[in-house]
Amino acid sequence: MRVAVVQTSSTDDLAANLAYAEQAVAAAASRGARLVALPENFAYMRREGAAFPCVQGANGEIVRFLGETASRHGVWLLGGTFPEAIAGDTRVYNTSAVFAPDGTEVARYRKIHLFDVDIGEAGEDSYRESTHFAPGEEVVVAKTPFGGIGLSVCYDLRFPELYRRHADAGARFIAVPSAFTPQTGKDHWAVLLRARAIECQAFVLAPAQCGRHSPDRASHGRSLIVDPWGLVLAQAGDRPAVIEAECDLDDLERIRAAVPVLRNRRLP
Repeated sequence: MRVAVVQTSSTDDLAANLAYAEQAVAAAASRGARLVALPENFAYMRREGAAFPCVQGANGEIVRFLGETASRHGVWLLGGTFPEAIAGDTRVYNTSAVFAPDGTEVARYRKIHLFDVDIGEAGEDSYRESTHFAPGEEVVVAKTPFGGIGLSVCYDLRFPELYRRHADAGARFIAVPSAFTPQTGKDHWAVLLRARAIECQAFVLAPAQCGRHSPDRASHGRSLIVDPWGLVLAQAGDRPAVIEAECDLDDLERIRAAVPVLRNRRLP
């Protein structure tokens, strides 16, 4: 089956970001993609440390946009992430959702691992997602006619135990919508994505943010589609783009039969 991932360079202009996403999904659908994935913060990229002015309820503007876009183009749509309101809490969830071709939401995942790090000498680049975000707690695998999609977001990529849970739940695809920093992306992004594909023997779809979003924020880009053998099927560059690849599910089953790591595992 044909899949596509969308690479964006989102800003704090919600309307412009949604317009680009609509055009990108339309382009992917016109090229035959059945599954299209958007990146983290596709609809709104806040300045680092700032709060979100577009926090969404369960059926807010961004959620409605995703359902309508999936239905309009008849595709399975991974909706990147959006800031989901939490009742009684000033923080939000960083939430990813999957929509069926009829526009129905079939799964919702809230990012579990929050990006609280100090990069560079003396912590010159510090990130504290926990200031504005609350962690999710549930591992989610979306059910589709072509197999499960294990849901994750950006920093989750560094925690392989999450992806083994996906594999145990029957995921054939793993989604990693991201806005990786340039500092970490140049050395870790592709390596970790290929490792997750090999470990789980699944197709990895990694739609990413790219370029400079504001004077104080930039993303690595280089969105990837990786096969269960760890081979890169498609890669974006450093600008907004739509990339596609054919994912052969028979190949996935052959790989799992030839190197049955999911059956041979002995540690719990």
